[in-house]
Amino acid sequence: MAKTKAADSATRTAREVRVVFSRLRRRLREHYDTRELTPSQTSALSRLDKDGPASTSDLAVAERVRPQSMAATVAVLDERGLIARHPDPDDGRRQLLSPSAAGHEFLADTRQAGEEWLTRVIAERLTEPERQTVIEAMSLLDKLTHP
Repeated sequence: MAKTKAADSATRTAREVRVVFSRLRRRLREHYDTRELTPSQTSALSRLDKDGPASTSDLAVAERVRPQSMAATVAVLDERGLIARHPDPDDGRRQLLSPSAAGHEFLADTRQAGEEWLTRVIAERLTEPERQTVIEAMSLLDKLTHP
């Protein structure tokens, strides 16, 4: 059975959004000061910042990696002073991880570098009507993130 025109349009839209966001994510990473952190390490630190304190095992589940892989990721973040460890108030055997002051500073610097680059290229390459179209498109894409 042939696909409908609406289904073809939805498929093409999904593909284009995925491709463009992947390219944009790669370009943003080029401008981040990652201090030689891997994308997995940066992602774990960002998740702790966004979601709040978590154990290594909880972080592994959230990041969809094996606990052993997350333990290695956490070890690097700890070694670089980007996370702090605190006893879990509900279970004294567990430790909760959160970004340290240096971790928060790293994330702020990283986000600022990416935003400065993106602001500059938007100003240089897009007209005001095009910028307004991007704003409208982001509003539409945001609808996809809500149940």
